[in-house]
Parts: sequence; structure tokens; C-alpha cells
Amino acid sequence: MRTRNGWRVAWMTGVLALAASGQPKATKKPGVPAVQRPLSALVPDAVVSVPGSPDWIGIDESIWISNSAANSISRIDPKTNQVAAVVAAGNKPCAGLANAFGSVWTPVCGDKKLSRLDPKTGRMTASIPMEIPDSEGMLAAAFGSIWIMTDKLGTLARVDPAQNTVVAKISIAPGSFDIAAGEGAIWVTSVEKSVVTRVDPATNRVAATIPVGKTPRFLATGEGSVWTLNQAEGNVSRIDPKTNKVVATIEVGVPGEGGDIAVGEGSVWVTAIDVPMSRIDPKTNRVVVQFAGPGGDATRVAFGSVWLSNHAQHNVWRLDPKKIVLK
Repeated sequence: MRTRNGWRVAWMTGVLALAASGQPKATKKPGVPAVQRPLSALVPDAVVSVPGSPDWIGIDESIWISNSAANSISRIDPKTNQVAAVVAAGNKPCAGLANAFGSVWTPVCGDKKLSRLDPKTGRMTASIPMEIPDSEGMLAAAFGSIWIMTDKLGTLARVDPAQNTVVAKISIAPGSFDIAAGEGAIWVTSVEKSVVTRVDPATNRVAATIPVGKTPRFLATGEGSVWTLNQAEGNVSRIDPKTNKVVATIEVGVPGEGGDIAVGEGSVWVTAIDVPMSRIDPKTNRVVVQFAGPGGDATRVAFGSVWLSNHAQHNVWRLDPKKIVLK
């Protein structure tokens, strides 16, 4: 079996044990039984084949899918729901995708660089050498810059797309890898310290350090909040950016490594291996429906749809949010 970061895992008395140290164990995911349904009850509007290991999702006029096994990025045309192009991205693209400043940006773990690609030609227009500290990281594009972690000690780099160079380095909590932008700030989770760091882009300084659930990894902004998927407990923390405090903890039942979280179409969406889709209502802070079965990896919301990459199934689903309901 392959997981999001490509490590091999093995069944051990019903528990998946990760080969890499320092990561949460990929335990059996109980989910939320009261609202859980089999994956067969969820019918996608489209299934797009992406041979290899479809993973991270980027959005502009198209849907972009990172594929570390194929050393490429696939572009899906949302008008046809078909792969329109496959772009060479270097040795093992990883740690997220960002679509901004007329380019596609991807960290490349094997080559230790941040690549900038022209979405029209597929050609690399810049290659910025840097360490990529974790394959399960995320980068962000906002406030006129690209934001990316460059080591495990907590160095957040700000890249100027006009110069293709790092113009600022900000020291935050160690073990920080995943970044999101929104609510006037940059937000970064630390799996080591179980906190979210808020960075003010106007000053390049830490504005707040917020304790959340255990081992927060993936995060998203939207619905007036910041949301973190906490891998050790399989729950979601909701942060109020006005107070910089957690105002809700939502049980999703998806502990273990991997997964993703996104906000859009009036809901919060969580994916995890074997529990590919959970829908959270931000009005009630509850999971209102959840689907369990083979699939899951990364998710984003765009073009009125929820997009789900299924790593082990080698495909991407396009889902109508009106159909992701409890029946």
C-alpha cells in the first residue's frame, strides 16, 4: 500500500505502522459512525484517470495535479473533465502546488528546489534551490509572494516572484511544514509543537502562536476561520482569527498520516485514506456526512465542485456538493 507521501506501510494486527519516525501512526480510522456511509453511495460527476500517484491539487483556470511517481503535473480541463496536458516537473514534485503570478509553483523533493512553470508552455521559467523539509508540506501564494518552509527548524521563506529569490526569512515553531493564507495573514502548522503560527505579511513577524489539537498538519482558511486537520487525533480545530483562539474542536475520526482539508461551497471538506470524504457544516461545527471506502488523498473546491485525488486508485474525482449529503 502507498500513502500520500509515498512511504510503504504494512498491516500489523490491524494497525498500519509507518516506517518513518516522528509521524503519527496510520491507525484504523473509525470515522463518525452516525453519519458514515459506504463510498459506493457517493457517485462522482466525473472520474479522471491520472496514472501514477495523483496527489496535490492546484487551481487556476484549470485543475493541476501533482504526481511524484510520474515526476509530472497533470492539467485537467474543467470544461471537458479530461487531462489536457502533462508537464515534466523534476524528480519527485511534492509538498503542494501554488498557482499564482502567471505560473505553477511546485516544490521538488528529489531535486531540492522550488520550480516555477509556465502553464501555457509547460516550460520551467525558474528554479530556486532550497531544501524541502517534508514531502507532506504545503506552500502558499499570497500578499505578492510565495511562502514556503525551508528546514525542519522552522524557517519560513518569502519568495519574491519578480526576482525569483528569497527576500525574507521568518523564524517560527520547529516542525512547521504546511502553510495557508487568508484572513489577512499567513498561517503555518507545527506537527512538533501542535501550534499554528500566525505571521503578519506586512511586517514579516510572528503575530500569534496558537495551541491546537495534537499534530496539526493540513490547514485551510474560509468561512471566517482557520481550520487544521490534526493527525494524531483525527479531528479538526477551528480558529477564530479575530481572537487567535480555538473556538471549536470537531471530531472526524480520521487519525493517522496523510489527508487534506479544504473550504468552499459553504462547507469544510476533509479527506483521508480510506475515508475519502467528510463534510463539516461550519454553522454547527459537526460532520454531517462521511463516506468510507478505498480512496482519498487531497481535496480542493473550485468551479462549483469538490475535487478529490485518489492516490492509490490513480484517479481524480469531480463531485457535486449537492450530492455529498446524508441519505
